[in-house]
Amino acid sequence: MPHLTSTTAGATGTGVRTTLGIPGFAHPLVAPAQWAELARPGTPLDWVVLDFTAGPGTRPDPHCLEAVGRLRTAGVRVLGHLDVTYGARAFGDLLSDAHRHLDWYDVDGFLLDRCPTERTALPEVRRAITTLRAISDTAHIVLGHGRHPHPGYAENADQLVTFCGPWSDYRWSQAAEWTADYPADRFCHFVHGVPRGHLDEALRIARWQGAATIYFTDRTDRDGRVDPWETMPGYWDDIVSRVGTGVSE
Repeated sequence: MPHLTSTTAGATGTGVRTTLGIPGFAHPLVAPAQWAELARPGTPLDWVVLDFTAGPGTRPDPHCLEAVGRLRTAGVRVLGHLDVTYGARAFGDLLSDAHRHLDWYDVDGFLLDRCPTERTALPEVRRAITTLRAISDTAHIVLGHGRHPHPGYAENADQLVTFCGPWSDYRWSQAAEWTADYPADRFCHFVHGVPRGHLDEALRIARWQGAATIYFTDRTDRDGRVDPWETMPGYWDDIVSRVGTGVSE
């Protein structure tokens, strides 16, 4: 099948427990039931991203504080959203957002969204990661490339998002061969527009490609007009049940 690139990459996914990474739901005031659902005991979560205003906002939000408090009580790791803007974001602005995430919400790490993929941008991203670890030495760092970057990025972060896009692309996608040198828990896949009837196939692709943190939804981006991640999929209970078994073929 097209998404199998080598026997090594396939073997990497075998026997690895799959978990859910939540890219960020709508504001808790708009979607209180969905945020409450994330704190339900036994939900197989790797982490949840705070992304209500493309960052921490301008002041602490009591609704967000309440949602984060429930997640922390449930033992769920919370990441702050930082928009790198493909390397165009000013370093000082990025650091300022990071400090607000830490000061207000005591986040456990960061998702660096719209992270560049080119080798030439690696030194600046490495500088950002080094600084983030300096202000929070236990920070879990996820680089939101959305596609396979230069392999050097894997040496600097805890996880990489190597796919972010529609099911129509994902079902024919291929893993870069260099990813077979790393364990599956280093890679994340976010896929929208996945029909309920193709959930098992999507999970198999993630496991074969060696990605242990996933988020699949039947929501679509409507040709880029809406955010497909801000609401739960219609089959939330179904995917939680499938992922929660922790069993791969």
